[in-house]
Amino acid sequence: MEPYDGADEESAAVLRMIGRTIKLWRDRLDMTQAELGAAIGYSEEQVSSVERGRRAPSATFLEKADEVLGAGGMIACLRKEAEEARFPKKVRDLAKLENQAIEICAYANSVVHGLLQTPDYARELYEMRRPAFSEEEVERLVAARLARQEVFDQQPSRVFTFVQEEVTLRRPLGGRMVMRKQLEHLLELGRRRDVEIQVMPTNREEHGGLAGPFQLLRLEKGETVGHNEAHLSSRLFSHPKEVQLLEIHYGIIRAQALTPRESLAFIEKVLGET
Repeated sequence: MEPYDGADEESAAVLRMIGRTIKLWRDRLDMTQAELGAAIGYSEEQVSSVERGRRAPSATFLEKADEVLGAGGMIACLRKEAEEARFPKKVRDLAKLENQAIEICAYANSVVHGLLQTPDYARELYEMRRPAFSEEEVERLVAARLARQEVFDQQPSRVFTFVQEEVTLRRPLGGRMVMRKQLEHLLELGRRRDVEIQVMPTNREEHGGLAGPFQLLRLEKGETVGHNEAHLSSRLFSHPKEVQLLEIHYGIIRAQALTPRESLAFIEKVLGET
C-alpha cells in the first residue's frame, strides 16, 4: 500500500471516502482495527492509515476487507478509485484526455514516448531522477505510466501516430537488454493497424521539431488540445492559435521523418546493432 503525500486534494478526498466506508462496515460488526488487520493479514497501523485516508489500499486489502466485513462488494468495488488515487494528478488528467481522444499524435526527442515504453524502460527513467524518488514513488509512477497504455486496447479503437528521434532508439538507457526489449516492443506496436511509428533520422538537414517534444489529442467532439511536459511542469494547450501552431509543426515533422514502413525497417536495423 502507498502512503499518501498530501499534495493532491482530489486524491486525498477519494482516500478519505474509502477509509470512511471501511470504518462504517467495521463498526457495524463492532470489530477493532487490530481484529480487522489480523483477519486480512495487515497490521493495525496499516488499517488505521487506510481508514484515515493516509494510505491507498491495495486491491488485495479491499477484497479481503470486503469478504471479512461481509460488505457484499461495496468495498471491493472501490478498487479503481483507490488505484487512480495513487497516481499524480497531472497523470490522471492526461490519462482522462487520452481516453477521450479519437486520435493521439506525439513527437518525442529525448526518450521513447510514455505510451510506448516497456515497464523496465519506464522504471529505469524514474530511477535516474535526481533528487532520487523513493522505491514507493518509482513503483507508483511506473504503474501510472502503464495504466495510461490501456488506451491502446479500449474500444472504439483510436488512431495513434508517433514520431521518435533516432537518438531515442540508440541511447541505451538501462543497458543493452532493457533497450533491446524496448525496440522489440516498438516493432510490435508499430505493426498494429491503429499505430504508426515514424523515425526522425539524425542526419536530417531541416527539422521542424527543434522546439521540443509535444503531443496532440483530437477529442471526440472535434476539439484538439496540445500537451507539453518539461522538467518541472506539465502544460495543456487549448487556445486555437496555440493548437494550430502545434498541428503545423507536427505535420512538418511527419513529412520530414521516415515513412512508417521505412521506420519499422530502421528500428529492426537498430535492434540488430544493439
